[in-house]
Amino acid sequence: MVVFTQSDMYVPVLIMVDYPWVSVSGFGAHIKATRKHLIVQKKNNTEQYPLEDISHLLVVGGHTIHSAAINHLAKNGVYITFFEPDGTPVGTIQPFSVGDDEDISEQQRLLPRQRYAIRIARASIKSRLFSIEQIQESRKSSLFYEGELDLLHKSLGELEYLIKLDEIRRLYKLSSDMYYEILSRSLLPELGFRRRTLRPQADPVNAMLSFGYALLFGNCSVAVIGARLNPDLGLLHEGRGGLIYDLIEPLKAGTVDPIVLQIAGESLTDSDFERTDDRCMLSDTLISAMMKSFYTTHISDRVNEQVYSFSQAVKTGADFKILY
Repeated sequence: MVVFTQSDMYVPVLIMVDYPWVSVSGFGAHIKATRKHLIVQKKNNTEQYPLEDISHLLVVGGHTIHSAAINHLAKNGVYITFFEPDGTPVGTIQPFSVGDDEDISEQQRLLPRQRYAIRIARASIKSRLFSIEQIQESRKSSLFYEGELDLLHKSLGELEYLIKLDEIRRLYKLSSDMYYEILSRSLLPELGFRRRTLRPQADPVNAMLSFGYALLFGNCSVAVIGARLNPDLGLLHEGRGGLIYDLIEPLKAGTVDPIVLQIAGESLTDSDFERTDDRCMLSDTLISAMMKSFYTTHISDRVNEQVYSFSQAVKTGADFKILY
């Protein structure tokens, strides 16, 4: 559930999902528990969850949790993890004598990394092709220069024959760079967006993309830890948060990018951002509008489904359903 105030500032109260984790986000909730149920109260709203259906409680932001609730949760083998409001993990309370996280990490390490990396890269390229096609249909004009569309489709075909991870990453980066350059042709030149750039961003479109991707990353980080997966054991990506980057990559073009493109093309004004010599800063009003769009379009549900599908693939060998 997401509640909005009169000023349209978002106040996420409770994200209810049909997964083995429960996420309480925002501020001001009261978290209690009986021997059989977890109870979350926020203003006039109360939700109950059977403890037997929960493996992980995720507390995002500032809330009140009773010590008795912690005892009941721990006795039922429920992990409790606390996060900063942006999804950065702070710490975990682990039930006594429960410790299979290393087993899950080992199962992640045993995954056929090359095959999974190819699937993630392929889904990401397909999602971006679909996004460009949708934009072209709405504009009734082509965004591609000669040969670009054929090159992207050729990249999809070549992925299946690549053996080394470096080759997969190189081809994926090439297609990703092309996507953003093609996307820039749908926007007004005066916005200054030509391609995807690293921080600090100098134009409002890159700044909005980075903010939207950070929201996506934070939501995925919470879900990944809720599923007790190792967030740093990536497949296509390496290093800290590698798995999170893997799982959100196919989702970007269909979730965050449409929000950014709609704002950039329809409602963005000079008062929504401020440019300096080396960076562009978004206004609080624009940030609030983006957050409202993010939560009202139920992007978190898609993130949860992506993570749950991957966790089932790791634990049971089921097929990994990649959303895009």
